Amino acid sequence: MNNIARLAFPTIVVTFLLAHAASAQIPNQEPYPQTTSKKGIQIQMVDDAISLGIQHATLNVNLTRLIDLKGNRRGPRWTVDGTEYAFSPALVKHLDDQVKRLSDQGIVVTLILLTYASGEPDRDQLMLHPDYAAGEKATGPIGMFNTTTAEGRQALEACIEFLAHRYSSDRGHGRVWGYICGNEVNSHWHWANMGHATPDQVVTQYERAVRLIHKAVRKCSANARVYISLEHWWNQRYPHGDSSQTLPGRELIDRFASQVKKLGDFDWDVAYHPYPAPLLKPRFWLDEKFSLHSFETPCITFRNLEVLTDYLQQKPMLFEGKPRRVILSEQGFHCDESRPNGEAEQAAAFALAYKKVESLPGIDAFILHRHVDHAHEGALKVGLWTRKPGSICEPDQKRKIYKVFKAAGTPEEDEAFAFALPIVGAKDWSEALQNLMHDQESKTGK
Repeated sequence: MNNIARLAFPTIVVTFLLAHAASAQIPNQEPYPQTTSKKGIQIQMVDDAISLGIQHATLNVNLTRLIDLKGNRRGPRWTVDGTEYAFSPALVKHLDDQVKRLSDQGIVVTLILLTYASGEPDRDQLMLHPDYAAGEKATGPIGMFNTTTAEGRQALEACIEFLAHRYSSDRGHGRVWGYICGNEVNSHWHWANMGHATPDQVVTQYERAVRLIHKAVRKCSANARVYISLEHWWNQRYPHGDSSQTLPGRELIDRFASQVKKLGDFDWDVAYHPYPAPLLKPRFWLDEKFSLHSFETPCITFRNLEVLTDYLQQKPMLFEGKPRRVILSEQGFHCDESRPNGEAEQAAAFALAYKKVESLPGIDAFILHRHVDHAHEGALKVGLWTRKPGSICEPDQKRKIYKVFKAAGTPEEDEAFAFALPIVGAKDWSEALQNLMHDQESKTGK
């Protein structure tokens, strides 16, 4: 960390005082906004997303790249405890553009805070957990936050204070209302890597990072939300990992809640990913193996989503007598091109899922993944758009789901969704939702 761009207090008195004054200000008191729709998307094309009428959006922020180790003087800076940190001017400019364009349209923007492995030793040593298993088979590209070293904690604090001040306090660069801490942490080997670890080790490290992020956000905003991130495996571990690589989501959330209360409770919320199980089978309404209506269910998907909101109503999960808020921050439906009706089934899955989410008041947003198919997701094709052959994620053709998604949350919703009713085996949406509640053999064909 010798070459990180940081300067001691006596060298930059003016810069420090300005940054210190900014960080010491009274937090912004504006309340979390209310929207008329839960519809959102993980952003790839801002203009297209706005034209789709979304009211929620997520943006990935790679904190490993946000830090400018060379101290480029053209970039913005932030000071923590007398140490000045520089940030990438190009990354900040890009984020400014996205956040402002979206939030100026009244869209609720949430940042997904990630620490990707960069392959640069100084950068990775600073931002990734020291036990990140670089080079091991099937290691995910994202590390657990580094709160183990003093330098890592301070760098993480600087990143979050900078982001929160810029986007959750200072209105000049657009507005951010949510901060998701990492990605699918119960499958930590794949998405929050800290090497082989016990559940207690994972939760200890994650709680420490979430608490630090929450504290940094609260310096700038009294009501922006901080979320933990879980995928859909609930009582079972993700099967592509052993007990040192994954743990059930229920175990993680129970351990996390207990650890937070032991060390001093705060208002953390939940960003959940209720993908169908298995991922390549979009007709989640047929699943009676993984998605049961019980706290003992293997998975929580759109079929049994109320299990999550019911679970969060329990006393050990409450904060000041109220349940944690939930956003669905990443999930999509595979377009099975091997089936003659594959596009229609994908679109029908979205329609039924959207109706389900509308019926659950404990869920604030349904943020679709993805905008465009992505080559690095292998066989999974969940985009509103197909990708051009030979590209990574360049948009090609709109799928049927595009029109259905655009109508969601508008007066055209029921007309645009009507095609889906025979596919999901119901005469109306009330019956469709009721059918999801029964753990018995489905009447529709498999």
